[in-house]
Amino acid sequence: MTISLHAVATRTFVGMLNGLSHVLKRAEANAAERKIDPAVFLSARIAPDMYPLAKQVQIATDHVKGSLHRVAGTEAPKWDDNEKSFAELQERIAKAIALVKEFPADLINGQEERPVTLKFAWGELNFTAQDYLVGYAVPNFYFHITTAYNILRHNGVPLGKGDFFGRS
Repeated sequence: MTISLHAVATRTFVGMLNGLSHVLKRAEANAAERKIDPAVFLSARIAPDMYPLAKQVQIATDHVKGSLHRVAGTEAPKWDDNEKSFAELQERIAKAIALVKEFPADLINGQEERPVTLKFAWGELNFTAQDYLVGYAVPNFYFHITTAYNILRHNGVPLGKGDFFGRS
């Protein structure tokens, strides 16, 4: 049995975005319980040279919309990175979930061999669409979801592995 690019994307992105939403709900409740200004968590980072929590969520959701559109060869919508509250981050996650659920399967299925090029200041990375999605976009998405979880865990939010998957 083969699995389609659309199935890989939707199952991965929707499931993990739901988990991220759950983790953020737990963090918001923990901030209220501990009488911590939510901005403390939203601006928290593990190391000085890392992005803070809010930016991790923004980048994770950017990977979702960007990867689907890159594989399809279409232009991704532009989203402002201006979320400053847990509620605004939840709205962004919901928007990303809706984008995934509404994205037409026929735009990415069958595009496995289509070239995808990422341009950076230092050069380019070239992939097939399948290699890009499976070997670059999904791992980067997981990196930012995991980093968001770790920032909150590091700041004392009582999270466990089940929370990461939205199951606790």
